[in-house]
Amino acid sequence: MMLRSTSATLLALTTLVSLVSATHAEEKGFVSLMPADDKNGWEDSVIVTSEGYLDGDGCYIKQEFDNFILRFEFIQEPGANSGIGIRSLRGQNAAYSGMEIQCLDDSHPKYDNIQDWQHHGSVYGIVAAKQGSLKEPGEWNTQEIVADGKHIKVTVNGKVIVDADLEKAAPDGKSIDGKEHPGLTRKSGYLRLCGHGGGVQFRNMRIKVLEE
Repeated sequence: MMLRSTSATLLALTTLVSLVSATHAEEKGFVSLMPADDKNGWEDSVIVTSEGYLDGDGCYIKQEFDNFILRFEFIQEPGANSGIGIRSLRGQNAAYSGMEIQCLDDSHPKYDNIQDWQHHGSVYGIVAAKQGSLKEPGEWNTQEIVADGKHIKVTVNGKVIVDADLEKAAPDGKSIDGKEHPGLTRKSGYLRLCGHGGGVQFRNMRIKVLEE
């Protein structure tokens, strides 16, 4: 009986080590974007909660990024609305000067009549995300955004909800919202936390720059 218990323990430990090693390998090259005493590159307007979470509204990080993998966890209050601006210009609407990846509790009744391209994870006005990946408000979600040239991929809680070629999504600049999005041609720009009323907090935000 003792031998079986020991074997089971060794098997469990081996499995745990393998999982940890795989996780570390997967995270190789990532740099934390969570604010420290020096705000870790965020503007002074960044909001940091008592738990150390990010809760920003119209706040930029000072460094520009072109191709990258961005990973984070987020939690939403009922009806919350925010977004992640990528490749955006400072002081301009991220959804048009760059791109905005929607981040909102689209299960709330007040969003019953929003467009497909306004749901969580969508590239606002450009690509509609698949729905049904979000957890209930008050639970933490995981998200990954890959921006690699014209390829944008969004994964939420392990489900790929956007996997798009921007040139095909907006041929000749014609977007599904019928508006001009000059940011689609931008190769680099700033990350932005888009508040839109808030209610979303972020943790474990980290980024890996992709080499050309």
